[in-house]
Amino acid sequence: MSTNQISSGATYAPTAEARKVVESGEFNFAAAYLDHGHIYGQCNGLIEAGAELKWVYDPDPKKIEAFVAKYPQAKIARSLDEILADPAIQLVSAAAVPCDRGPLGCRVMAAGKDYFTDKTPFTSLNQLDQAKAVVARTGRKYMVYFSERLHVESAMYATDLVAAGAIGKVIQVIGLGPHRLSKASRPAWFFEKAKFGGILTDIGSHQFEQFLTYTGATDATVTQAAVGNFANPDKPEFEDFGEASLLGDNGTSNYIRVDWFTPAGLGTWGDGRTVILGTKGYIELRKYLDVARDKTGDNVYIVDETGERHVNVTGQVGFRFFGQLILDCLNRTETAMTQAHAFKAAELCLRAQLAARRIA
Repeated sequence: MSTNQISSGATYAPTAEARKVVESGEFNFAAAYLDHGHIYGQCNGLIEAGAELKWVYDPDPKKIEAFVAKYPQAKIARSLDEILADPAIQLVSAAAVPCDRGPLGCRVMAAGKDYFTDKTPFTSLNQLDQAKAVVARTGRKYMVYFSERLHVESAMYATDLVAAGAIGKVIQVIGLGPHRLSKASRPAWFFEKAKFGGILTDIGSHQFEQFLTYTGATDATVTQAAVGNFANPDKPEFEDFGEASLLGDNGTSNYIRVDWFTPAGLGTWGDGRTVILGTKGYIELRKYLDVARDKTGDNVYIVDETGERHVNVTGQVGFRFFGQLILDCLNRTETAMTQAHAFKAAELCLRAQLAARRIA
């Protein structure tokens, strides 16, 4: 899917050719709490992999109306309890207000369902600890939609290149995640820190997950972090800039920068880039467009010992995470993403946020 016409990251919901891993009726899910537009990306991915969307719930009738216009097969539930009481439902996909995602996940898992939430999965370490306890007690999954890797073909292509040793041992990842603010379209909770968690907790979570994936680190230390509000004095709790550095437990390093300063002149919501440095080369991802060159995304630049090359992988890689997640839920495996990985990415963004000094 081309992303050059998307003005806001909140409406980023890629589609792809269906690659079904299950037969009709074999895997049923529900959507609940539609507070972030990423719920559409979550549902698209699951449906394309063969899952059947049976229910939807949100207390806001307008959100429900928009959702069922897109997915008319979804029955409108009167409450979350109605969904949780349905034995046919195997997974609940949700994009609640960030501060509510952890408690909601615990409730879903306690009812015997797997849970698939938008990032960021938590806004406090206490919420993370509670979710870990419920996972341990129930054996259910608490999976996270880290869309900036899982729903970006160039990022998944890089995942495969790194795994194949194309650039040797990865030693550093630099992640840049600029976003367009689209201020007038944002709900009130978006600017309340207790609800969105801070910029490193929120959109920074994507970058920490990619660092863990590309380097193979299983833990890391936050060596520096900073946040600021440079341009939104009318929203004093908001943070429009954040940066952090990590040192992985395997000696690798990470620098991330996230911000809400995508200018109006850019052809998409953010010029997301990732640079992966290895001992035998490096990879640069220009995820959503190649500025002033190519309005399509998924541009991969590779430099190794054999030369330089550019590959556009749009439509060539697909989004295998969703099918793997479905099969993981059915078979109780961890192919799509391990629970430890999801929780560690969540922990690192929370620790970076707590460590961040305020610079503006």
